[in-house]
Amino acid sequence: MKKKVAVLGATGSIGKSTLDILRNERDRFQPVLFSANINSDELAKLKQEFPNALTALNNEKLPAPPGIDFFGNEGLINAINTAEADITVNGISGAAGLLPSVAVLEAGSDLALANKETLVMAGGIIQTLARENNRRIIPIDSEHSAIFNLILAHGKENVSEIILTASGGPFRNYSPEELSRVEPKEALAHPTWKMGPKITIDSATLANKGLEVIEAAVLFGFPHQKIKVVIHPQSIIHSMIRLNNGAVYAQMSKPDMKLPIHDALSWPDTYPSSYGVLDFDSLSLSFEKADMERFPMLGLAYKTLEAGGLLPVVYNAANETAVEAFLKDRIGFLEISSLVEYLVYRSLAEKEEAVTIETVLDWDRKTRQLAMELIRIGSWKC
Repeated sequence: MKKKVAVLGATGSIGKSTLDILRNERDRFQPVLFSANINSDELAKLKQEFPNALTALNNEKLPAPPGIDFFGNEGLINAINTAEADITVNGISGAAGLLPSVAVLEAGSDLALANKETLVMAGGIIQTLARENNRRIIPIDSEHSAIFNLILAHGKENVSEIILTASGGPFRNYSPEELSRVEPKEALAHPTWKMGPKITIDSATLANKGLEVIEAAVLFGFPHQKIKVVIHPQSIIHSMIRLNNGAVYAQMSKPDMKLPIHDALSWPDTYPSSYGVLDFDSLSLSFEKADMERFPMLGLAYKTLEAGGLLPVVYNAANETAVEAFLKDRIGFLEISSLVEYLVYRSLAEKEEAVTIETVLDWDRKTRQLAMELIRIGSWKC
C-alpha cells in the first residue's frame, strides 16, 4: 500500500526536493496535499500534475488561480484535517509553521519536520501532542536526521555528547570590521547549500545553528552542556555522536536534502537511493572551532536554552524580525545579533513557561512588535 504524503511549503526548497522524490517513487508514495504561501501559480501546476491531491493557498491576499481547494490559514488547517496523510512534510519557513505542525499531529499524521521553529518555540507542547496522538516526529534537517539515525543505531543511553556540524557560512573568515560591511546580496550567497533567503541569512550569522542547538535539546532530550557545535566547511559530515566509551560516530553524505527527506518518508524502513552518494577518491575534510565572539547568535542560543521558559520564543521572533529588516537594508549585518541579544536579555527576568500554544503565540507577537519599534526608532543597547 502506498504511503499518503502531504507537503506543506511545497514550492519552497524543502518542498521541491520532496516533490522530486514523490515523482521518482510513485509506486511507494501517494501525494494527498500540497500547500504554498506565495507561489500560487506553481501550486496550480501541482494540482494539474497531481489532480487527486488537495491544494491549499494560505495567503488570502493573493488572487486565487483555478484548482485551489483551500484558502487562508484556517483553510490550511482544514486541508490538513481533510487530507488524512500518513506522513506530512512541514517545509514552511519560520514561526508560520508552528500551527500547521499542531494540526498535523492532531490529524493523526506523522510529522516529517524541517520547520525547526516548531520545536524551538513549543517543543514540550509538540512532543506531548505527538505522544497523545501516538505519532512520531521525524527530523528532516540534515543535522537532526543524522543524530536521529545515529541514536537509533547506538542507543541514547550510550551517547555522551551530540556534535552538530556547521558549514560556517560565507563569512567564517571575516574580521569584525568586514562583517560590519556585509550586504544582503553577499549574505545570500551560501557556499554549500541552496536554501531560502531567511535560512541562508541565519546560516551566515550562525543563528541557524543556534536554533538547531535548541531543537536538538528538545528533540533528543540532551542538556545544552552535552550539545557541541563544530565548523565543518565541506558539509559532508552532517553530525556526530560521541559514545560513553569516547568513540565518535558520524553520518556522511553529499549536502543533498533529498537524502534526509527520503529517509523520513521511508521511516521506519530503509530504502535504496542515490541521494548524497560520496566519492572518496577526491574527499578532504576539515574542522574548526566555532567562534562565538564574532558570531554571537550561536552563544546566545546556548544562553537562551539554559535560561529556559519562553526565551527560545523571544530568540526566534527577534531573529526573524531582524533578518527581515536586514534583507530590506533597514539594519546592518551585525545589528541582527545585537537586536536579538537586547530582546533576549530584556526578557530574562520573565519566568513564564510555554504551557499553551496561545502563550507561545502571544510572546511571539509581542517580541515582534517591540523589535519592529526598536528598528523604527533605530535605538537599542545591549
